[in-house]
Amino acid sequence: MQVITSKKQSQTLVRDWQKQGFTVGFVPTMGHLHKGHLSLLEEARRHADKVIVSIYVNPTQFSADEDFDTYPRTTEQDINSLTASEYCDAVYLPDEMYAAGHATMVMPDGVASGFEADSRPHFFTGVATIVLKLFQHVPADITVFGQKDFQQLQVIRQMVSDLDLDIQVLDSPTIRAEDGLALSSRNSYLTPQERELAPLLFQTLTHIRTAITAGAPVSQQLQQAQEQLISEGFSACDYLAYCDRQTLSPLGMYQPDSILLVAAQLGSVRLIDNLPVE
Repeated sequence: MQVITSKKQSQTLVRDWQKQGFTVGFVPTMGHLHKGHLSLLEEARRHADKVIVSIYVNPTQFSADEDFDTYPRTTEQDINSLTASEYCDAVYLPDEMYAAGHATMVMPDGVASGFEADSRPHFFTGVATIVLKLFQHVPADITVFGQKDFQQLQVIRQMVSDLDLDIQVLDSPTIRAEDGLALSSRNSYLTPQERELAPLLFQTLTHIRTAITAGAPVSQQLQQAQEQLISEGFSACDYLAYCDRQTLSPLGMYQPDSILLVAAQLGSVRLIDNLPVE
């Protein structure tokens, strides 16, 4: 596995692979890799001959009161995990991303409105900007994002479509612990007591899905579920919504191809999750 650090190295490597007739898959990450990240590599390998992973903690998607400075950085451990993986051919550790005087940002709309954007207004501008830049540094044929950050996935898809980017966006299912908690780098912030409570988020989504598909009123189910999360020990529920899976428009009654979205605060950790409703 190759470790590269400059934009020129990355572009040269990817284009050399493509000249040799290989298709290239790209998995952008912020590091602190877990099984969820590694599943993205496996999905990329299903569709590409070569796979490259980037590790970069992007400052523009963090606000001043968020955890940029303390976000877990485990680069050596991550490289060891990638080296041991049979799916990774190169890892890109950008030595520069925002040069002095950088002043251009991507400001997505559409599916970028509401939910995460209401809680973190800066977030999708930072995400769209860094992903667009990474697509220039790593001119791959396909890219893979996880379904766990579902709104983010849809924002990336819309950006690729709207800006006519020559890359195919694929997704990979959410990887969960045995008790249902969606794997996330920030789960390491949970105390032992909070970790015991955290699976309630997925259990709540599963209960709502069962009730909605059986004909229960959507608004009543969402309200009761939020109240239960708070009563059980979550400090806040930023949103709990039932939406069209493509447009993320809220729905008032059951429809196929829909999804439940949730973000809730547990101690110092903001957990997000979703569940398709088929």
